[in-house]
Amino acid sequence: MTSKEIRQTFLDFFASKGHTIVPSAPMVVKNDPTLMFTNAGMNQFKDIFLGNTTPKTKRATDSQKCLRVSGKHNDLEEVGHDSYHHTMFEMLGNWSFGDYFKVEAINWAWELLTEVFKIDKERLYATVFEGDAEDGTSMDEEAKKTWLKHLPEDRILLGNHHDNFWEMGDTGPCGPCSEIHVDLRSDKERAELPGRELVNKSNPLVIEIWNLVFMQFNRKADGSLEPLPNKNIDTGMGFERLCMVLQGKQSNYDTDVFTGIIGKIEELSGHEYHKNDKTDIAMRVIADHIRAISFSIADGQLPSNVKAGYVIRRILRRAVRFGYTFLGFNEPFLCKLVSQVAEDMGDAYPEIIKQQRLIESVIKEEEVAFLRTLDRGIKMIDDYMKGNAGSKVIAGKDAFVLYDTYGFPIDLTELIATENGYTVDLEEFNSELKKQKERARNATSNEFGDWTIYGRGEQEQFLGYDYTELEGVNLLKQRTVKSKNKVMYQLVFDRTPFYAEMGGEVGDTGYILSEGGEKIAILNTIKENNLTIHLAEKIPADCTQVFTLHVDEGRRLKITNNHSATHLLDHALREIVGTHVEQKGSYVGPDYFRFDFSHFAKLTDEQLRQVENSVNQQIRANYPLEENRSATMDEAKAMGAIALFGEKYGDRVRVVKFGNSIELCGGCHVKATGQIGLFKILSESAIAAGVRRIEAVTGETAENYVQGLEDSLRLAKSLFNNVPDLEAAIRKTLDENTEYKKELEEAARQKTAELADELINNAKEINGVSVIKFEISLDPTMVRNASFILQKKLHNSVLAGAYRFDGKPCLILVYSDDMVAAGHNASKDIREAAKFIMGGGGGQPAIATAGGKNAEGLQEAMEKLIELATTK
Repeated sequence: MTSKEIRQTFLDFFASKGHTIVPSAPMVVKNDPTLMFTNAGMNQFKDIFLGNTTPKTKRATDSQKCLRVSGKHNDLEEVGHDSYHHTMFEMLGNWSFGDYFKVEAINWAWELLTEVFKIDKERLYATVFEGDAEDGTSMDEEAKKTWLKHLPEDRILLGNHHDNFWEMGDTGPCGPCSEIHVDLRSDKERAELPGRELVNKSNPLVIEIWNLVFMQFNRKADGSLEPLPNKNIDTGMGFERLCMVLQGKQSNYDTDVFTGIIGKIEELSGHEYHKNDKTDIAMRVIADHIRAISFSIADGQLPSNVKAGYVIRRILRRAVRFGYTFLGFNEPFLCKLVSQVAEDMGDAYPEIIKQQRLIESVIKEEEVAFLRTLDRGIKMIDDYMKGNAGSKVIAGKDAFVLYDTYGFPIDLTELIATENGYTVDLEEFNSELKKQKERARNATSNEFGDWTIYGRGEQEQFLGYDYTELEGVNLLKQRTVKSKNKVMYQLVFDRTPFYAEMGGEVGDTGYILSEGGEKIAILNTIKENNLTIHLAEKIPADCTQVFTLHVDEGRRLKITNNHSATHLLDHALREIVGTHVEQKGSYVGPDYFRFDFSHFAKLTDEQLRQVENSVNQQIRANYPLEENRSATMDEAKAMGAIALFGEKYGDRVRVVKFGNSIELCGGCHVKATGQIGLFKILSESAIAAGVRRIEAVTGETAENYVQGLEDSLRLAKSLFNNVPDLEAAIRKTLDENTEYKKELEEAARQKTAELADELINNAKEINGVSVIKFEISLDPTMVRNASFILQKKLHNSVLAGAYRFDGKPCLILVYSDDMVAAGHNASKDIREAAKFIMGGGGGQPAIATAGGKNAEGLQEAMEKLIELATTK
């Protein structure tokens, strides 16, 4: 079976068992502060497991794009070195939400693997949770009893808490799990050593392919377990590993999931796969990483220096580095592999085809930048080695600067060092790395208390499209959060007018009012696992009473103006720049908004003017808000609604229409476009290859901006005596200024030459050296320019200067070329002299400067300079 057939067979099997096939969620996670990337198939169902959302179907199945490169699940450093670890992978899964449980999950898994996929039953093993006295849990008898119908007892293994108890995080739904392992070794090897001895022992041919998780507990903040009201099934099977088993291979990279990409790498590099360990590892790294990079960009995550963007940049640079070091790629090559990824995976994930050009452009720009960094890093390592020639050790702190500031991998630093007979102080490097991780952990660490429940079973409702104030609201639950030693409280109500930060739109602020008159400020509203969470600095004295919720209406009005303007801007860009324009992100706040979109060239001034005019025309048209809050995706598509890549849409979507602008959107909007008032573009710039950014303002902020421009214009006119043609007056002034500047530069050159001649005339011989010294107050720039002239003219001479400028002591030291050749070093010598003025300096062996704090030491500093210059 091909990989495409394997994926479809899995989905069809569970569809036949009453499961709804759901699309993969984006790989880049939004609205869950605990995750940057989807790292398991269950992530998109997390709010169901937490009890925050009622499932629309009791049974579901899918193939989910996953990424494991950060946090608890981090496989990055193993990727390429073995046959089965990946950054991006697909996870085949089936779920039950309070429906079937262990018996059905195990029986169907066995049926699919042995009867549909025809895997040899004698090669299969199952693990079962052995229990944990500390948690008060016993052995999973039900799972073992079910497995005994399919496997002999010696192929049912007991596993500890680490291997056979699955937890979502430190708190939340969890439960025992049962893993299915397969032994792919030869019959001879299996006869010599039973597979049971190698399960969970990191043997590349005795591997886990499926994990059946039985979610039946909730882990509380104090570490204790309580039974869940509904028992759920969550399974995950590695698609790439399954393909390896079914295609009779001994490496995931030998399946048709990867052979196309590896073939392309062979073609581009001239190296053959399966010929050399180092080049094989490099090819596996690149084949894996190009998929992760491509799908991340398709899901809206551009490489950057922060959070998820930094992770993607790190993966990309790791791939470039392996290609550079082992395959001889000195020019961009990853971008040339995207077409193969699209060919291999475009059927299942059409977004990769739709965005191929953008993905290629972003990757190419990143490659070019990092190849420059590699060159710079290699030069820095050369400098470090020259500076440590005696010890032959590169300091760990230097290696960490390369790693942290320039993104230069430590193993590449080690490789270059080894090739030159040096080592790297890894102990010091790891110490610096540990400090950095500790700083990052402290900056982001949060401690969550348990939820205190007041309204169990009730569902919250967002009513903010129609209201900014709601009476008679009940508090469902609250919990305490400690962040950076600051205590905050999270509140969840049964109904709320507060919009939670989502889709680029910031969260609402305002306050809540209790029946007793207690007023508590709401500082922000966020979305987490489908809950609208209100952040407050304190909790009500009585959480069981009824509340009135007030949104800051003025702030909300500014936000809705800006959000609706993003829709009008999107429409204008498509109309004027081209239909290829696609939104790539946004920020919508009360003061301004930014809108990121795909386009491969800077917008001209004329295009920006046309776009701005188009948006203002749509505003003046006063288009009313037309919305369908519960459309099916088919209905939305029929209306021509624009959907965003990287967003996960439910069965029902909200369609927002202003005139000809039609988009899927869950945010807050104006009742009619006229409310926006005025739209002004502040800037247009590039944020990545193929991605542009427009920043703009609306309403009162736009009026203030225009008035500010008018004030500036009025001031400029007054400075030019209110001339009728301000532009001509400015041009004339600039032209005159250019002429004056030329005259001044010529005068400065003449004065500098005169200074140089004057200094030479004052030279005195000391110990056979022609010494020129000066101690008069001069402009340091003029002194330095004169020194360059002198340096070219001097022979067996030194210029030493100790003078004041703006009251601060300054030093300069210049050696002629023959003095430098004889061993004198101005940079080294001036540092010695600078001690007398309580300062420091440096430069080149021929010319160096210094500054300090103690002008009283200038005379001693001069004496030291002369001493060093005239001592052989």
